[in-house]
Amino acid sequence: MSKKLVAYFSASGNTARLAKTMAAAADAALYEIRPAVPYERKDLNWMDKKSRSTVEMQDKNCRPALKDHDAPIADAEVIFVGFPVWWYREPSIIDSFLDAYDFTGKTLVPFLTSGGSDLGEGQGRIEALAKGARVLMGKRFSARASESELMTWIAGLNLD
Repeated sequence: MSKKLVAYFSASGNTARLAKTMAAAADAALYEIRPAVPYERKDLNWMDKKSRSTVEMQDKNCRPALKDHDAPIADAEVIFVGFPVWWYREPSIIDSFLDAYDFTGKTLVPFLTSGGSDLGEGQGRIEALAKGARVLMGKRFSARASESELMTWIAGLNLD
């Protein structure tokens, strides 16, 4: 049985809810990816061209600072990376996370929350950023996905 980690970023709590259920379903450790400066509600207003999230997402090289660099990546063989979809891709803080660690020899499994968007260009971006890792195809879930639904999906990944 491989060692597993669920690392997630959640701005509003939806992805956090899913990540906790994912960790239980995968029998994995849980780690929250946190920005050094937390996002406030006004930062997430995608209709405001000057909001923090909009400005960050317009710059594909943006790397918001992480609050810490102590994710237990070295201990994990399989890392589920969870996040909300912003502008049809992963939030820039996920790029910061992927840049901060060595994923060589690891398997990364993206999972995402969204009101309806899929990962879009994010899959290719994650594959490029997670150098040396095997990146499986990301999947979108409802924030309220059941543990049994997630267990079925995980079993189908043939990770062990």
